Parts: sequence; structure tokens; C-alpha cells
Amino acid sequence: MTKEDSNKTVVGRWFDGFWGNPWNPDIIDELAAPDMLLQYSLHEPRRGHDDIRAFMQGFREAFPDLEFGGAADLIAEGDYVVGRWKGGGTHTGPAFSDFLIGSLPAKSGRKMHFTGTTVLRVENGKIAEEIGLDDGVAALQQLELIRAV
Repeated sequence: MTKEDSNKTVVGRWFDGFWGNPWNPDIIDELAAPDMLLQYSLHEPRRGHDDIRAFMQGFREAFPDLEFGGAADLIAEGDYVVGRWKGGGTHTGPAFSDFLIGSLPAKSGRKMHFTGTTVLRVENGKIAEEIGLDDGVAALQQLELIRAV
């Protein structure tokens, strides 16, 4: 197995365990580097196991049906793996204030569905960085946190 194939396997397991539904919180200790960086446009950057775990626990409490999945084959080159994805969920949980642009009241019932592309860096079989570019504008419009003019 090539380094690229091995890295794609790690990222595929991460996507299933971390972003899939149900999620597996243990995947963080298993596949994330201790100081992993998780960065997307909708949220503050997160670093390290505890910060990443707290982020996802809050996100999933607010959006219990939250699920993201692959939209194309993974592409790998050296330490980097790129994945296209789609996903979303319905806000049926507690108030959620993790979006940079605003907050949702408890159980708003608002739905979001959007896409993105993520670049992950794998070092020694662990994910060191996950940096994504998402269609956050679409998600925020659907959640009624911003309006198109």
C-alpha cells in the first residue's frame, strides 16, 4: 500500500467516524494528532483533542441528525488528502452559538444542507490538519442567519 493509499484510508475512516452519523467520539483519540487543527469558515478554528471533541459534541447536540459524506473520490498526494463532501442537518436541539455570524434559538427547526472541499494533512498515520472551504453562505441563509439582498 502506498503512503497516499494509507492516508486515504485514514481520512476515509475519519470522515465516517467524525462526520458521519452516528459519530464515534473515540475516533478523535484514535486518528487525530494531539494538536490537530480543525478549521472551517463557519466556526472558530479548533485545536487539540479536547477542543475538537467539545466542538463536535455541541454541534451534534444542536443538530442530532448532522451528517456529512463524500461527494467524490478522495485525492491524495504526499501527506495531503483532498475530499469533496455534502451534508447538513436540522436544528432540533439546544440553542447554538458556535457560528461566527450568529446564534440559533433552541429547537429552531431550521435545516441546512451544503457542500465543501477539505484538505487534510496526515502525519505518521494521524490527522494533523483539517482545513475546509465550505459553502457557508448557503448554510447561513438556510438557517436564516443571513439574507441575500
